[in-house]
Amino acid sequence: MSLPAVTGLNHVTLAVADMRRSIAFYTGVLGLRLRAEWPEGAYLSAGELWLCLALDPAARTARREDYTHLALDARQDEFDALATRIRAVARIWKENRSEGASVYFLDPDGHRLELHVGSLETRLAHYRAHPAPDRTLHD
Repeated sequence: MSLPAVTGLNHVTLAVADMRRSIAFYTGVLGLRLRAEWPEGAYLSAGELWLCLALDPAARTARREDYTHLALDARQDEFDALATRIRAVARIWKENRSEGASVYFLDPDGHRLELHVGSLETRLAHYRAHPAPDRTLHD
């Protein structure tokens, strides 16, 4: 008998300092669809992603220094145009050194985001083609 397991990612909530600014960034720059909004929050979607923005005064002073980030999907044929739009308005926090096209950028509140082309399967295929002695793949 198998253990009960998580079936997927339900939603992601990001604390934001300025709701209007964040909605404009996520809809106008990244192209997410605004689904609901109220003074303290908003729901947006992109494919199966349900993103919640929550107004939080602590977002003004929050420091995010570690590697934790949210990676967003992009179609290969749209990546360059979207990456160009992102680079025009957002600060880049890391250069891409991984498999697949990526741009690492900050949203207006400093949340670390990545726009990426690829999937877990393409990443694992890359690791199979380029084995490393300290990396174990579990298939």
